[in-house]
Amino acid sequence: MRFDRLRLRNFKPHTDTDLRLEDGVTVIHGLNGSGKSSLLEASFFALYGSKALDSTLDEVVTTGMDETDVELWFTHAGEEYHITRALRRYGDSMSTTKCVLEGPTGTIEGATDVRRFVSDELLRMDSEAFRNCAYIRQGEVNRLINASASERQKMIDDLLQLGKLEEYRDRAGDARLGVEDVLADRRGGLNKLDEQIAAKEEEGLHERLNGLETELSAVGEEIERFEANREEARKSRDEARAILEEAEEREAELEELAEDIENLEAAIQETRSEREALMERITDARDQIEEKRDTLSELAEAAGIDAPTAGAVAEAREALDEQEATLREELQERRERVTTLSNQSESLAEKAEGHRERADAKRERASELEQEAADAEATLAEQREQLTELAEEREQLVAEFAEAPTAVGDATAYRESVESQLSDLREEIQETAATLTSARDSVEEAEELLAEGKCPECGQPVEDSPHVDTLAADRERVEELAVELGELNGRKTELETELDTAESLVEAENRLESLGDSRQMREERIEELEAAVESALEDADERRREAEELAAEAEAAAEAADANAEEAAELREEVASREATLEELEERRERLDRVESELEEIEETESQIERLRDQRESKAELLDERRERLADRRAERDELREAFDRERVEAARDQREKAVEYLEQVTAKLDELSERRDELTGSIGSVKTDIEQLETLREEREALAETVADLESVHAETEQLEQSYGDLRAELRQQNVESLERMLNETFDLVYGNDAYSHIELDGEYELTVYQKDGTPLAPEQLSGGERALFNLSLRCAIYRLLSEGIEGAAPTPPLILDEPTVFLDSGHISRLVDLVEEMRGFGVRQILIVSHDDELVGAADSLVTVEKNTTTNRSTVEREAEATVGEVATLLGENDD
Repeated sequence: MRFDRLRLRNFKPHTDTDLRLEDGVTVIHGLNGSGKSSLLEASFFALYGSKALDSTLDEVVTTGMDETDVELWFTHAGEEYHITRALRRYGDSMSTTKCVLEGPTGTIEGATDVRRFVSDELLRMDSEAFRNCAYIRQGEVNRLINASASERQKMIDDLLQLGKLEEYRDRAGDARLGVEDVLADRRGGLNKLDEQIAAKEEEGLHERLNGLETELSAVGEEIERFEANREEARKSRDEARAILEEAEEREAELEELAEDIENLEAAIQETRSEREALMERITDARDQIEEKRDTLSELAEAAGIDAPTAGAVAEAREALDEQEATLREELQERRERVTTLSNQSESLAEKAEGHRERADAKRERASELEQEAADAEATLAEQREQLTELAEEREQLVAEFAEAPTAVGDATAYRESVESQLSDLREEIQETAATLTSARDSVEEAEELLAEGKCPECGQPVEDSPHVDTLAADRERVEELAVELGELNGRKTELETELDTAESLVEAENRLESLGDSRQMREERIEELEAAVESALEDADERRREAEELAAEAEAAAEAADANAEEAAELREEVASREATLEELEERRERLDRVESELEEIEETESQIERLRDQRESKAELLDERRERLADRRAERDELREAFDRERVEAARDQREKAVEYLEQVTAKLDELSERRDELTGSIGSVKTDIEQLETLREEREALAETVADLESVHAETEQLEQSYGDLRAELRQQNVESLERMLNETFDLVYGNDAYSHIELDGEYELTVYQKDGTPLAPEQLSGGERALFNLSLRCAIYRLLSEGIEGAAPTPPLILDEPTVFLDSGHISRLVDLVEEMRGFGVRQILIVSHDDELVGAADSLVTVEKNTTTNRSTVEREAEATVGEVATLLGENDD
């Protein structure tokens, strides 16, 4: 893999950085805290997302910004890829808004899917494995040294995919156990089938079947004989039943005819009685007509008509209608006039009362308006006084900014600038403190060795050792770092004081803005109050003038209401007189109605007499018809009595009883025989089922025996496969151990280069041991600080070589990344580090990225990238030196050191 291009926007100190990378060694150079390591962190973040961070997503965004995005272009196995990750702040947290990987086979979206593709498909290593192999981060000198043997073994096995073999071996073991469980179950099933087959064979199923079939045949023949006899008995019973049914039909017909004759005789008698009742009703109706005619003469005389006829009633009614219409018309006119006058009187009275109430309300409102005007004038005086106080406070706040380091309106930006400077300074103090602590530890360790008469670098006798002179330089370096740390802390105190001032100015600026708003509100309120006072006084005068006008209108309306009430009283007396006349007319109309009602009742009674006569004639005709039907029914009854043979009926009844008795007996016998036949049939079916089950069991046993044989074969294969995976993993691990031990010794000898140690041993459990020339073994933790740093670099590079070369040839690997590898190293070993870089290039490492503030590594660079930070804005810029100037820069830096 090769990183081709990295573009950052708002990532830590990089607001807009676009860096192109090439093959070979690229040194990223700059002062401490300039943002060099941020470039490597951004590349790591592009590949693995949040898994690559030691902090939260909030801390990768540039101070004061709410979003960031990182883009990485790289080439892997000859194919080009492009990753984009974008973050944005929502509330108090950062969230991923875009994560896209574009490659030759298509596009992958989503943070999880992209990280999985990079880990599983491209590099075949997760973020932890990447950090253990290719990315040697600042401050992780003792990571692999302090790891336990098992942890170190897991790291290297995972990098070389040997963990897959262990996973496959576990799967094969699980498969073997599964086969064993199934095989045991199948063997148990086979034994059970053998027992079931033996039990079935002992029952003699075929002999039982032959005996049952013979008995079933004999029962069937007997059933056929009894069924033939039953059919003869049924035939005899049916013949007798037909004769008896015919006799029953004749008897039923005679009974029906006797019933009809009886009904006709009763109906004839009933019709005679009905004709006599109709004659009585006709006589009663004629008597009623005579009585009504006597009453009618008296009613006509009371109603004032000459004769009790319909014509006289109509003429009298017409005269009454004309007189009533005239009276009602006059009555209606007077009632309407009374209603109109009453309504007008009430309306005028209400109007007068309303005018009085409105006049009182307007006088009351005028008094309220005058009081509101007085209250508004008092409030107006208070508002003017508050406006004067706000103006005085504003002048005081503006005076504060006259001596401040920023102007009104820029206080927030000034505070953010101070906060950013303070944040960067704290990071620089933390880095300087860590460097000082490390340097002091190295000096103390060296002084202890020197006190024992040993070299502080190699642990050998101090005599003639060239490393003794470096201790003084290390002490000077400690003093310089202590002075630098003190200066940085002093600057920190100044910035904290400046930040307090900035906070105070921000509060003053916010108060000025609030005062401006309050002043505008007070001025607007004063204008509103002045207008309210003037408007209230004008409205009060208008209300008093309108009240006087309403009082005059109320007096005039009251006088008009009294006049209308007097006229309405006179009209009510005329209405009462005409209503009495109408009541007299209504009584005369009722008398005419009674005359007319009596005439109608007489007419209706005469019509009823005619209907009764018609009904009596109809009853006479019905009586003749029923007498004829009665004679016919009596003749039919006589004929049926002559045709009925009672002796033949008795013989048929005796024949039917004998046949029914035999059928009952033969049915019981047939039921008994059928039940026995069913039992035999069921037994035969059961025996045949047992025989079929026996054959099925034999077939199942044969199939299960084959399955057991197959499972035994599969069990042997899985057992062999499990052993093969374990042997292969052990063999490959041993190869890795031997290769890694060789490469580690070669690399450590190159970067250390003295005679203190003979070799390094890595056993099969990944335990590391360093041997001195005299054969004394040392654990890596016993080495000095500088030696541990070189040992760590050697082990990392050896692992990278092993991963790059692989087991069966070269494998695609990521760039080798070294972040501040010179920490803990003196100038002599830094030159050895340059040799190590050259050696790794010789092993075929395509791309090496080194972050360092040390000038000695510049000479080993094919490309040089310079990172600088603007102390005012705390923003970093990146500049890539041209190839022609890299050597010149290295020479210049070397001269500066001289």
